[in-house]
Amino acid sequence: MNVPGPRSQAWWAPFAPRTPLDAGLLLPAGALAAIGLLLLSSATRTDPGSALVQRQGLSVCLGLALMWVVSRAEPKVLRAYVPAVYLLGLAALVAVLTPLGRTVNGSQAWIALGPGLGFQPSEFAKVSTILTLAGVLGGRDDGGRPGGRAVLLALTLAAPPVILIALEPDFGTALVFCAVTIGMITVSGARMRWLAGIAALSALGLALMWRLDLVRPYQLRRLSVLFHPEADPLGSGYHAAQSRIAVGSGEVFGTGLFRGGQTAGRFVPEQHTDFIFTVAGEELGFLGTASIVLLVTLLLWRGLWITAVSPSSYGTVLAGGVVCWLAFQSFVNLGMTLGIVPITGLPLPFVSYGGSAVIAALAAVGLLDAVKRAREPVP
Repeated sequence: MNVPGPRSQAWWAPFAPRTPLDAGLLLPAGALAAIGLLLLSSATRTDPGSALVQRQGLSVCLGLALMWVVSRAEPKVLRAYVPAVYLLGLAALVAVLTPLGRTVNGSQAWIALGPGLGFQPSEFAKVSTILTLAGVLGGRDDGGRPGGRAVLLALTLAAPPVILIALEPDFGTALVFCAVTIGMITVSGARMRWLAGIAALSALGLALMWRLDLVRPYQLRRLSVLFHPEADPLGSGYHAAQSRIAVGSGEVFGTGLFRGGQTAGRFVPEQHTDFIFTVAGEELGFLGTASIVLLVTLLLWRGLWITAVSPSSYGTVLAGGVVCWLAFQSFVNLGMTLGIVPITGLPLPFVSYGGSAVIAALAAVGLLDAVKRAREPVP
């Protein structure tokens, strides 16, 4: 008599439907993406031949599909592919510095896929780096805090993406990687002496950059504008001045969607990407901008809850990395729009135009959902 052995699991089993996507993640992310499409329509309405809205809409659809796929994956399955994902991300960052790369606004950060089409490897490298660092810092089965060797390995693995992105040059995105790395080390429960050492090395590095004149003149001008916004309103302070005018003119209720004078006149540079929040400020007013901030806060709060309740150290560090990324980038974007942080060229997650950025951000939401599912019983 033959006794049937255990059935082998099909390759697609980890992605089989179990429970719906978490509403606390899907609704804020979806609402932000929808608002972004509306604001993009207004920001580009004076350019009838523009196809930016259609491209962004397609990217949002692709991002939602990828979010669903990623959310169905078991965290242990994701861990198995970490080395390949990390190396693939590095290969793409190297490729962008070759003749395959395309320069936009002084930064060689894109790889052309065809006329008017391309992708930005650094956006997807955020996801691959977070997955990699989570495997290193949250890899202990006993749930204990990472030791010094794990922290050093995490810093070593985070360094290549930071260096490659800085060479593009895209210092704003490189700063995101640094913030995410420090945030994940903190969430992992590493000893304070390691965090103090990292802070000291960071301060030393900044001092050396200043001493060796590695800080570029335009970066110094951006810092100067932060403290003296009215010093050069037609030069280095133009972005900040026009941004304040646009946001301030909206007052409480805004001028109405598609009715903003600053937006129609395109006085704010990059109003469809890095400064799309100014469109919301002018046309939707305080109520509209407060709604965007509220949606971002709700998404981050849900991410923090998932980070706190994850039963595994890997899930905790993984979710914490995603939250650090979205929180830091959102704060910097909103801050530079309002003139409280230097201009860095970082887009507002889910809202700003950028196919690679919105796809990567939605995939990151899928990672949060995957961590949340890992603590639920499978029906």
